[in-house]
Amino acid sequence: MSRAAAIKHGYTTGARGLASRSVTGLTRTRITPNTLTATGVTLCFIASVLVLFEGRNEILFYWAGAVVFVLGSLLDILDGALARAGGKTTPFGAFLDSTTDRVSEGFMLTAVALVLARHHHPVFVAVAMAAVAGSFLVSYTRARAEALGLRGDVGIGSRAERVVVITAGLVLAPWGVLPWSLVVLACTAWVTVGQRVWHVRKQLMEATDE
Repeated sequence: MSRAAAIKHGYTTGARGLASRSVTGLTRTRITPNTLTATGVTLCFIASVLVLFEGRNEILFYWAGAVVFVLGSLLDILDGALARAGGKTTPFGAFLDSTTDRVSEGFMLTAVALVLARHHHPVFVAVAMAAVAGSFLVSYTRARAEALGLRGDVGIGSRAERVVVITAGLVLAPWGVLPWSLVVLACTAWVTVGQRVWHVRKQLMEATDE
């Protein structure tokens, strides 16, 4: 395991452990994982709408959008933890969780693209579209790999990293950082797609050699 992979494995394991401890109390309530999923995607939609009002007060609406987006994204993490802790995992729940993750990112990146179009930045609008396509393909390549019985969760730009990049871009948007955060997002997403394609090819070649 490379140093980068080891670091990623460490914080991913730690985050999952923290999430599991956080939902211990929720397992004794009537709140279901699907409820958290629906609430999370709704908050991400609200966050994207808040960003569209940045023209009225950049700091207020960008920062409010960032906070609500983080809350919605955290619920997207906690729903899986609640399902595992409460023994409520279902195939449909896993499918719904994965689908709404993409919807949540799509809402925010579409809002950001509209803001950039409003400010006459056509190149960065194209970058935003590349980021959308890349983030969707990151999820798709993992799903296809796992459908083949292979590992597809490698790479530098998984869901958690993308949330961090988007949030940082929103927080620093009043100082012109948002377009460049999209460049980082698009690059890391497409690099991750390449890493996953290569990793799947490597696993298939190793299986053939056995």
